[in-house]
Amino acid sequence: MTSQSSSTQNSTAFDAVLFLSFGGPNGHDEVMPFLENVTRGRGIPRERLEAVAEHYHHFGGVSPINRLNLDMIESLRAELARRGRDLPVYFGNRNWEPMVEDTVEQMYADGHRRVLVFPTSAWGGYSGCRQYHEDIARALDALAERVADSADDPLLLRKLPQYWAEPSFVDAGADAVRRAVSALPASDTPARLVFTAHSVPMTADAASGPVDETAERTGDTTNGASIPAGGGRLYSRQVRAASNAVAGAVGGPAPSDVDQVWQSRSGPPQIPWLEPDICDHLESLSAAGISRVVVSPIGFISDHLEVVWDLDNEAAEVAEKLGMEYVRADSVGTDPRFITLIADLIDRYADGGGDLRALGCADNGATCRPNCCVPARRPQRA
Repeated sequence: MTSQSSSTQNSTAFDAVLFLSFGGPNGHDEVMPFLENVTRGRGIPRERLEAVAEHYHHFGGVSPINRLNLDMIESLRAELARRGRDLPVYFGNRNWEPMVEDTVEQMYADGHRRVLVFPTSAWGGYSGCRQYHEDIARALDALAERVADSADDPLLLRKLPQYWAEPSFVDAGADAVRRAVSALPASDTPARLVFTAHSVPMTADAASGPVDETAERTGDTTNGASIPAGGGRLYSRQVRAASNAVAGAVGGPAPSDVDQVWQSRSGPPQIPWLEPDICDHLESLSAAGISRVVVSPIGFISDHLEVVWDLDNEAAEVAEKLGMEYVRADSVGTDPRFITLIADLIDRYADGGGDLRALGCADNGATCRPNCCVPARRPQRA
């Protein structure tokens, strides 16, 4: 994949939307095949997959991400209709049904040729952005194999940009924190505010973003979230900037009472990942005399399994063992303003306009910048 050409057409209206997500199993029999799809080529031992599978089996083998995505799609369709946007919304996944390859083939059969793609990740980085471009490229390759004449009547898929600094994202996150704080027992002792996001290998974070150091900046400066786009570690810098923006919008905790940590690491233990882990951090806070904690899963737009298991089970159990008062804030996908955010992004690009230089925005599986978010080599099993 290469960076999109500056000559990419930007004047023709779009005729459909693809809601592109991660996917998840819908029953016990689907759990292991799903996990094998997720980890293909990564050298993850079978015993590790079986341990993760137990998290899904705890909830009947059903990932909550499926229903949450369908709810968001239904709300988005209603919002687009309210705005007078006659754009059908299709649903495709990377790792489970409906697979994006099948969805793109159906969109093509339905006559759509210019499609906006909304990814369920707000961030830069390989997993947060570039892998969605790869999903798009893979789906188009599959279309070319399945529909021979598609080369003569091509489909354009334009991925919408990263949206972590959108005001609606920050405002929804801030209100979720306020609700969580209000759910704690009344006390004169302030709660510690802890933001979490999915950990990644440190090498992957170092490679996230454009490799060149430039003066270009990304983010909504009204929220104080503008950060340099180049130079690597874009993902961790975005998460930190978004955490600061949400904490600032809440207005209560002092900066010294706000932490940003990580969760859900996997892979070989000898590979360093972003730290500290949320559970380790809770123990450190307790040792420092902190007894009240609000945790905001800012890195996740919905309460899928890694939020529900890692925060509502594992972290909550650690907090209980430590005698801490612990409340987990909602993810932003439950807030109607998040649907407004998606619709606003679609509005910006639907008529052929929009900023094609925005980070994460590119066509047909190209990357938004040369050598952007290059994937690190994955360790293989011996």
